[in-house]
Amino acid sequence: MKLRAKILKNTLVILLLFLVQACQKESNAIVIEKGTVSDVDGNSYQTVKIGDQWWMAENLKVKHYNNGNSIFNIPINEADSVWEDCLIGAYCFFEDSIFGYLYNHMALEDSRKIAPKGWHVPSDAEWKTLEKTIGMQQNQIEALTWRGTDEAEKLMNKALVGWPQASIAYGSDLYGFAALAGGCRLHNGFTNVEKSTAFFWSSSAEGNSAWYRYLDAQKKNIFRQKTYRAYGMSIRCVKD
Repeated sequence: MKLRAKILKNTLVILLLFLVQACQKESNAIVIEKGTVSDVDGNSYQTVKIGDQWWMAENLKVKHYNNGNSIFNIPINEADSVWEDCLIGAYCFFEDSIFGYLYNHMALEDSRKIAPKGWHVPSDAEWKTLEKTIGMQQNQIEALTWRGTDEAEKLMNKALVGWPQASIAYGSDLYGFAALAGGCRLHNGFTNVEKSTAFFWSSSAEGNSAWYRYLDAQKKNIFRQKTYRAYGMSIRCVKD
């Protein structure tokens, strides 16, 4: 009888521990608050609140500045030199319905603005805020090149749309950011269409260079660096 009572007591303790762990997991679950925003062309984008910031959960694909003027389109089948020599805002795309557009930095610097009203292209500091919110340590945030541990995986699209199926870092999309592999257009006009990388501009520029973020299908952390403003990259806007 004593042995049976002891077994029953131990069983109850184990069950209690499981219940406590389940409650802790439930209380620590991330509640994703979502919304929508529209640009001047009438495109509607999913948005998501991450920490205290509201982010677009889709890549920008607007063709006009907010005053209605057209943004210069340089198709990817155009001579690379046209993109390389362009000194004004420009964009291109290869699968806009999924990946949105790739913009040079001059497009987002233009005073006519390309972000939806009430929104803006995030600064390098605002990207750092996002990275800290999703778990990057402070001593990593200011670093260059690859930083953090699994923050990119938390941002990458869970459905694997636009990412290679064999990706090491295929996403958990823990926060609803749904990053997609939009690739980039190099400053010399060459376009990366391998669907294994994502490049996002920040609004922060220094001389002829600007800060950006880079996610790779084979990496779980986030790359931070600056490069020529003539590169073409995806844009995610953040709410004012």
